[in-house]
Amino acid sequence: MKRRMAAALVAATLAAPALAQQLEPFEPEVYRTENYRAPVPATLARARVLTTGEAEAIWRAKNGAFVDVLPRAPKPKNLPEGTVWRDMPRKNIPGSLWLPDTGYGTLPPAMDDYFQRGLVQASRGDKAALLVIYCLADCWMSWNAAKRALAYGYSNVAWYPDGTDGWERAKLPTEKAQPQPRPEQ
Repeated sequence: MKRRMAAALVAATLAAPALAQQLEPFEPEVYRTENYRAPVPATLARARVLTTGEAEAIWRAKNGAFVDVLPRAPKPKNLPEGTVWRDMPRKNIPGSLWLPDTGYGTLPPAMDDYFQRGLVQASRGDKAALLVIYCLADCWMSWNAAKRALAYGYSNVAWYPDGTDGWERAKLPTEKAQPQPRPEQ
């Protein structure tokens, strides 16, 4: 009986890392291009991954620029006359620059340029400035955007994977946000 229990314990111990790896997504080498609201990896090569406490400390010290990449549906072009269009309200981390739709796996040239110009604005043209990129929890948009910022040559990129969901759970302040005007598509 003791041998069976010991053998079962050894087998469980050996299987645990493999099981954990199955539950947590691996870090892909390329941008995610579908199913953007899904569990994200725990890492992003060459970027710092922030907890809510770390993001809060950066925010309170004003040591970094916060960039929100939550998508925003554009107003449909062919709405019947008289139709009232109301954008979904967005509350983000105070002081953030909201660059919607910049976390998709593939960006059209106009959106790629929009994101690059937004990062120049957020960083004040300093590619070594700390950029904290976020969206919502389990949102690949922020992972993609942070990876893209690294590809643009930014060297101090932090990814905050819990985004405004984690921020609000911690009862930290938010403010009503308006996106940076984006190019027509």
